[in-house]
Amino acid sequence: MTAAEILENEKAEFGRIMTAEMGKPIKAARDEAVKSGWGCRYYAENAEKFLGDEAVPTEGGTCFVAYQPIGPVLAVMPWNFPFWQVFRFAAPALMAGNVGLLKHASNVPQCALAIEDIFRRAGFPEGAFQTLLITSAQVRRVIDDARVMAVTLTGSEPAGRQVASEAGRQIKKTVLELGGSDPFIVMPSADVQAAAATAVKARTINNGQSCIAAKRFIVAEAVADEFERRFVAGMNGLKVGDPMDESVDVGPLATPQILEDLDQQVQKSVAAGAQVLTGGKRLSQPGNYYAPTVLTGIPQEAPAYGEELFGPVASLFRVPDADAAIRLANDSTFGLGASVWTNDKHERQRFIDEIEAGQVFVNGMTASDPRLPFGGVKASGYGRELSTFGIREFVNIKTVCIKGA
Repeated sequence: MTAAEILENEKAEFGRIMTAEMGKPIKAARDEAVKSGWGCRYYAENAEKFLGDEAVPTEGGTCFVAYQPIGPVLAVMPWNFPFWQVFRFAAPALMAGNVGLLKHASNVPQCALAIEDIFRRAGFPEGAFQTLLITSAQVRRVIDDARVMAVTLTGSEPAGRQVASEAGRQIKKTVLELGGSDPFIVMPSADVQAAAATAVKARTINNGQSCIAAKRFIVAEAVADEFERRFVAGMNGLKVGDPMDESVDVGPLATPQILEDLDQQVQKSVAAGAQVLTGGKRLSQPGNYYAPTVLTGIPQEAPAYGEELFGPVASLFRVPDADAAIRLANDSTFGLGASVWTNDKHERQRFIDEIEAGQVFVNGMTASDPRLPFGGVKASGYGRELSTFGIREFVNIKTVCIKGA
């Protein structure tokens, strides 16, 4: 049985484990297992094509580029998408002939062990994929091990700096996918109703705990009143509660500390002058629940202006035109993704060309897809996961020339 088949056939059990450990809604957890299977199937079907020798015409001989495995690759992975984040690294790395070593987040150990078991049951060689139940403090020792050839990390900016610094000291390659404060831009020519409905989902996916969740909603003044009305109504209409309940839209945040950090960011933003259009507080029920929140009138010194808010809190800004929208979108240390809503061809091209991000989605929500490269610029990291680019991150791109052949 292949890894993809196991993930698809046992999605209910894997979904239950994910929800129990980190709180995402159960239906989203099942979907994550299926998407992880899609990633496995994609690389099983395309790895040979992506890694085949590429002939290069030259005079006096035969030259080609070969893609060869480099050896063990350490993956330091986060809890927010505990299956998908791992499989989008592991599927290409293993298909390229490498060994995968997983240091998962400490609050999802059952997910970590389940993933190792999936590869074992799928028939991969013993040791091809190994889960390391170690602390963050022990990661440095693994990076220092001469057998480990590279590191990939998805996580916070401080974690990325630390891991990249240690790997750099050992002259080992890294790929980093770090935080994001993604803009969601709505211009006058947009379908405002569709934009507002998508905005609710884009901000609250995975309980708002996603690097590529839309976080800063930048709306042209001409349509701002309508967008705000629809967006706030949509956020108010979400059902918050037990993530095991099939009807729930937003579950609890993953840990008490994440809840505390988010609430502090909101309260400091309000103290700095931001207005609360809805939410803005913890919910009284037991658990790490935060009310879906929309803030507006946010000054530059407020955390909600530039920091990543990891939870169901949206920052809403009004701008006069596309020039101001682009300036505000780029006024961030991050550059992971962006969603822009316009039916003006000139505006569309400007956003594509001028927004500083690794991904721009027009009239749609930013999302990851095995067929498309995924990654950011600026403090959102470097390197790419997924697609052809992802499988070639951890290979030796070897030039071969045979004279006289």
